[in-house]
Amino acid sequence: MKSRLKTSRILMWTGLILMLIGAVDPLEGSVVIVIGAALALTGACHEKSSQRKTLAWAFGLVAFGVAVMFGVSAVGGFGGSTGRSMWWALTILPYPVGWVLGLIGAVKALREKQNGSPLARG
Repeated sequence: MKSRLKTSRILMWTGLILMLIGAVDPLEGSVVIVIGAALALTGACHEKSSQRKTLAWAFGLVAFGVAVMFGVSAVGGFGGSTGRSMWWALTILPYPVGWVLGLIGAVKALREKQNGSPLARG
């Protein structure tokens, strides 16, 4: 059981670090952030953390936002001479919202258990 806990902690820490590294360049690092969110979710599910739902939402929002960002970029973006208004930028809003939610969920999941013993919940 201790090996299972160690594996899930490594996955969550790796996910958290990747989400932070990807934020250096949110466009080029978006794939790194998606991978980080997936690793944090996998670690939380592996540990059966109470933050699984939060991290699942975070992963879904990040993946959706990045997919929309790639799609909009593939058709020329928005603003300028593209014919699409700047309001189209709101379609990528799930990406940063999911990123913040992922950071919060990963930190909470990592703080949930210390040294293999669950914290008292009240």
